[in-house]
Amino acid sequence: MKASKKLAPFASFSIYTLLWLVLGFSFLLALRTGAVHISFHQIITYLLQFSGLRTSNSADSINSELFLEIRLPRVLLCAVVGAALAVSGALMQALFRNPIVEPGLVGTSSGAALGAATIFVLGTQFKFLMNTLIGSFILPLAAFCGGLAATLVVYKLSAIRGRVTVATMILIGVAMNALAAGGTGFLSLIARDPQARSITFWSLGTFSGADWSSFYIVATATGISIFAALYFAKGLNALLLGEAEAQALGINTERLKTSIIIINTLMVAIATSFVGVISFVGLVVPHILRILRGSDNRYLIMGSALLGANLLLMADAVARTIIAPGEMPIGILTAMVGAPVFIFILIKQAKSGLGGGFYA
Repeated sequence: MKASKKLAPFASFSIYTLLWLVLGFSFLLALRTGAVHISFHQIITYLLQFSGLRTSNSADSINSELFLEIRLPRVLLCAVVGAALAVSGALMQALFRNPIVEPGLVGTSSGAALGAATIFVLGTQFKFLMNTLIGSFILPLAAFCGGLAATLVVYKLSAIRGRVTVATMILIGVAMNALAAGGTGFLSLIARDPQARSITFWSLGTFSGADWSSFYIVATATGISIFAALYFAKGLNALLLGEAEAQALGINTERLKTSIIIINTLMVAIATSFVGVISFVGLVVPHILRILRGSDNRYLIMGSALLGANLLLMADAVARTIIAPGEMPIGILTAMVGAPVFIFILIKQAKSGLGGGFYA
């Protein structure tokens, strides 16, 4: 037992090293892949130009512009969103002590989708804002407000006598998701055909609108959230034993719940507001890592960030090439791949007699 405990940090280090190496490969592959093929030599050249270490070549200005203004911010945003969704899933599963919880359980994703659908259908009512500084951020701002509002409603309604009950929060979250989905469906029904297609496409997730401003905003929110999540990792480890046990260890469980809900809302709502709803990343990634490493959130949070970034980078590379020069919504791909993988993991664990990697 003592030997295994001594080897645990080295096991985590080796997993981190492998994830970092795979992330570098996934990053280069994603930069190279797309409707326009860019060689590795061009990628290095363009990155040197971007860093100012090399002057630009006017003869190759079109490809350079495509890479620096479209491909590079898209790939970076994809990695950050993957990290945000995966870490959010790890936090939610630890908070609810349930390995099948995903980030949208408390209504954040569905509320964001409703906010975006409102702008798609009623956007003409906001023409007076289009020429202002926030004109280009109306859609993500509405999605963020929708996700935040849904989460706050779920949280407030689940607070019984001043205490947030996890079971009640799950049930109210399911009801909120159904209510928001109904509202989005109604807006799709009354929308004109282009608007309905926009709602459908956005609800399935897309990185087609990625730019540097969206990357900076999502990266800032995600970085702050992951740093805060690491601060609460020990408290989440104690919470895995149960609320009474965590309180006996000196953990303020109510403050911990509130903090995790705020962190989850910040990551998911901001990421969803720019790229739409992407499913299964936050569900599958933490579960895979629990099988590989266990449930220690001190390691799980960073591991989820790395593996989530890897998976979403690879998924986006496939989405941009499978029907090139068109683009498949990435949410379709993550659902088609994530659902069978998750079912396979559950069946394999059931046959092996394990209690689920979550409880390891």
